[in-house]
Amino acid sequence: MKFLDQAKIYVRSGDGGDGVVAFRREKYIEFGGPDGGDGGRGGHIYFRAVPSLNTLIDFRYTQHFRARKGGNGAGSNRTGAGADDVIIDVPIGTQIFDEDRETLLADLDEENKTVLLCQGGDGGLGNAHYKSSTNRAPRRADKGFPGEERWVWLRLKLIADVGLVGLPNAGKSTLLSVASRARPKIADYPFTTLHPQLGVVRLNAVEEFVIADIPGLIEGASEGTGLGDRFLGHVERCAVLIHLVDGTDENCVQNWKLIRKELKAYDEGLAAKPEVLVLNKCDALLPEEIEERKAALEAASGAEVHLLSGVSRDGLPELLRHLQDRVTASRNEGLSKSPQ
Repeated sequence: MKFLDQAKIYVRSGDGGDGVVAFRREKYIEFGGPDGGDGGRGGHIYFRAVPSLNTLIDFRYTQHFRARKGGNGAGSNRTGAGADDVIIDVPIGTQIFDEDRETLLADLDEENKTVLLCQGGDGGLGNAHYKSSTNRAPRRADKGFPGEERWVWLRLKLIADVGLVGLPNAGKSTLLSVASRARPKIADYPFTTLHPQLGVVRLNAVEEFVIADIPGLIEGASEGTGLGDRFLGHVERCAVLIHLVDGTDENCVQNWKLIRKELKAYDEGLAAKPEVLVLNKCDALLPEEIEERKAALEAASGAEVHLLSGVSRDGLPELLRHLQDRVTASRNEGLSKSPQ
């Protein structure tokens, strides 16, 4: 299935049904009186987050969603039927923006979370509502109220605990493949990964976290170079970022600074997230080269640098344990802040 993380769709709730003008006419009943019923309510438009979806590809082929109009009223004070609601299922993590792509209308970040986006119109009143002591035979009935309509943008932000960032060919897909059961495409050329990949890392029966591999950034990504920085939205919800640096590149410090620059250009909040700096491909380096580049990265970043070889898996258990501890601490912090 093709990955699609943005879509523009049109939604319209149903109009209310019309009220009617009717009078009771039965044999031997001289003064029947007005008995026109009200119109039924138009259908609502709901959005619901479901775990069975992981892409917005369905909205490429179906872009218009309309709820039905409510039924008209009838004589004998019969109210028109209410129209069925339309429930649009989207992946967990979907955000709904107004047509300007800036105004956030809803954030469906939990399973089965449901929001009402467009409310159906109310039904019009029949003439039975207008009878009074001075108006015994009203001939007034109201039309149904119109529904709501709007164009909206859907944007999917994957729900992951850990995000992988780095230059192309830094070894992100390899790390994802050895740490989880995900099978991303791996090759010796840049931009092998063209869309985000998710993997579940399970350390034991009770500890696990989700890791997201983001297509590699290059210099100028914030200005649209390469694949751009659009996919960075998928790591905005992560508790921690893994910044992979290719140890076989002599300019590893400059490469680290380049990615940090692109993260800040995209969003200061994303750049401020906790970062685990990893020197990858250590199996291809001599011990003195590893120490030299590790020291240079630590001096530039002021943080601990983890050593890793995605191919031989050296340093992988220690890295995953460190990540699990960070994720667990973040979850516990979130629970402590949540209202009781």
